[in-house]
Amino acid sequence: MQFHHHGYVSTNPRVLPAAGLGLDRSDELPDEMDVLIVGAGPAGMITAAQLSMFPNVHTRIIDRRPHRLEIGQADGIQARSVETFQAFGFAKEITDEAYRITEMAFWKPKADAPEEIHRTARTLDDEHGVSEFPHLIVNQARVLDYFAEFMDRSPSRMKPNFGFEFLGLEVGEGEYPVKVQLRDVDSGEERTVHTKYVVGCDGARSGVRKAIGGRLEGKAANHAWGVMDVIAETDFPDIRLKCAINSKHGSILHIPREGGYLFRMYVDLGEVDENDNGQVRNTTIEEIIEQANNILSPYTLDVKEVCWHSVYEVGHRLANKFDNLSDACPEPRVFITGDACHTHSAKAGQGMNVSMQDGFNIGWKLGYVLDGRSPETLLRTYGEERKEIAKNLIDFDREWSTLMATPTEELENPSYLEDYYVRTAEFPAGFMTEYRESSLTGNKDHQDLAKGFPVGKRFKSAQVCRVADANPIHLGHHAKADGRYRIYVFADGVGQDTKAQQWAQWFANDPASPQNRYTLPGDEDAMFDTKIVYPALHTEVDLNEVPKVFFPKCGPFKVSNYEKVYSLLPDHNIFEEREIATEGAVVVVRPDQYVAAVLPLDAPELLSEVFEDVLIER
Repeated sequence: MQFHHHGYVSTNPRVLPAAGLGLDRSDELPDEMDVLIVGAGPAGMITAAQLSMFPNVHTRIIDRRPHRLEIGQADGIQARSVETFQAFGFAKEITDEAYRITEMAFWKPKADAPEEIHRTARTLDDEHGVSEFPHLIVNQARVLDYFAEFMDRSPSRMKPNFGFEFLGLEVGEGEYPVKVQLRDVDSGEERTVHTKYVVGCDGARSGVRKAIGGRLEGKAANHAWGVMDVIAETDFPDIRLKCAINSKHGSILHIPREGGYLFRMYVDLGEVDENDNGQVRNTTIEEIIEQANNILSPYTLDVKEVCWHSVYEVGHRLANKFDNLSDACPEPRVFITGDACHTHSAKAGQGMNVSMQDGFNIGWKLGYVLDGRSPETLLRTYGEERKEIAKNLIDFDREWSTLMATPTEELENPSYLEDYYVRTAEFPAGFMTEYRESSLTGNKDHQDLAKGFPVGKRFKSAQVCRVADANPIHLGHHAKADGRYRIYVFADGVGQDTKAQQWAQWFANDPASPQNRYTLPGDEDAMFDTKIVYPALHTEVDLNEVPKVFFPKCGPFKVSNYEKVYSLLPDHNIFEEREIATEGAVVVVRPDQYVAAVLPLDAPELLSEVFEDVLIER
């Protein structure tokens, strides 16, 4: 990590200097603000964390709980989410404390003793190396803690305001057009606050969604599951492996938890009569444990402690709108994320993960608009992008949860479940999201220049060598959730007479370049994090020949940043691994880690077109 550019630091360098509203921040909830986030779950906290890096944007996040979450229902952390955590600075810490999934075991009835189960397959969790990050299991509460820590250390010094219940809102006119009614949970006192924007992250029964006339559409699958986090003694041999267990008595999805002893089981409670009226939710924990023992036969489960349990029915529902965009409100002022937008089963482990990507998406966009970087029209892209992703998620989860509950003898072939798990691994890992061509995402006219960085999909990191200090690093790991666009220049050679050299001269000096149109004077590195990667070993790169634009002056002392110039590693050639053409390429990445464009080096003016409808000249 980089520090000292603002002066010598001997304290924790992760605590950034306070700035803007963080210089004199009050813990009391004010009457006016720029953004009010309702709900301090995963979607709300990542939205707040991203906005905390915009110190001139006044953001507040409230939750009806009186304090931090202690027991979270969600626990699966897909690799895409860990990539996101890297940008927020806590991927390593959360990986160290989490349970890491490396394999999944499949259990089915024995052919000669169908009342008993046996292991039929073991599959690698990421057989194809989709990500360098692992698939984790950790308490949702710890994820929220890490985001809270990031917010507190940010320039904004942001903290959640607990103990406030959302009652309703009205959208009017003026500087703070959204009037929000709240109730103090402790005192019962009602109050009104005014804000420019509201982000509803308040769950499946979202009051914010109802306030904008939104509704969840879809239906339940009429199938119930009991879920329990327990500490138990058992002779089941795969108790510390993720398992899909299918028996004559039903199914279990078994998930080991962090800490080495705790585990979670999703226990099949069978079909639910459509006239049940929720009675299945009265199933006791004793009945869930008994059913788990039936499914596990001949193995037994002796539960010592129940840490948490619940009963739920699978439902697949999608909100009809993700914001309050309408003829009466041509620029949206209210947005919903997470479970307020999409509900589904927990079988694919996607709820928290997709919800956080919702929040990451809307967070940087609100920051750009309120910081004066982008026009309000940018906010229309949130619903356009995320609604399609949510629909794809629900379609996938419907198929996966149905397969989980289907007896083996009814499948197309005995190995269909494990084959499906391997075949679709990229989707539940979070890497199938692909944004369509839009004002934010370019076309694929030049995709052949960098086939390994598909336009519209997340930027897949690769190992490189940092030239200045010869350190091997992952290129994508240097990109933080600081709200900046990334511009990666993959050079066509080393030396003065290259297209990359000419591109750099244009970027630095031409009035039409994004660097000169959108960056405020005094901070060369504020809007674009621009890096160059050479197709050579670090010993072949002369830093004195590298264009000065890749050594931006930083901090009050205007000292050069030496961490923008990269080369190949002897055993890792990023040009080969990501299929980058010999003539080089420019790869533009959005603040939320998705590739916005792949462009040629010899047509630098195309870079200006990428930002034409996105940014405002400063």
